[in-house]
Amino acid sequence: MRDTVNISGLVTVELHDDDGRLVWQETVHNIITDAGDLYLAQKAIVGISPANASAPTAMTGMKLGTGTTAASKAGAGAALVTYLSASNATFASTYPQTNNLGSGLGVEAVYQCTWAAGTATNSAITEVVIVNDAATNATSSAANTISRAVVTSIDKTATTALTITWRHKILG
Repeated sequence: MRDTVNISGLVTVELHDDDGRLVWQETVHNIITDAGDLYLAQKAIVGISPANASAPTAMTGMKLGTGTTAASKAGAGAALVTYLSASNATFASTYPQTNNLGSGLGVEAVYQCTWAAGTATNSAITEVVIVNDAATNATSSAANTISRAVVTSIDKTATTALTITWRHKILG
């Protein structure tokens, strides 16, 4: 008998009009980067004796971009390719969360950010990342990025709101 731990991710992108109606939705798989593997492993052993490992820098939010390079574990696809200025957003007030899927089904770590009408407007948003430097209005390196996804081009106008929900499923 062999035991494994699998972590997989799904990203749901929702665009809402100025009346709050859903006008577009897409769900895609993401890549958990090499830095993401390290982050999750470090989080799993924080404070356990005798070594009492230190916590890694916590993830703080997401950033958007317009690059189309395929997502990858390392290299150019492991970080934002083309940062969309002022698209840095901290997690929504009640996120991150955990969602226990039930006996034998795993648990999800759920992250969410919303870009309100008038913020991060662009006609070609194609990439999103989870980062530990969301307070910085600049691109993030692969070392700061635990997950990246490439999505169908999103036309976020000044009157639409964008919500991105990320689900990392952990199943042993």
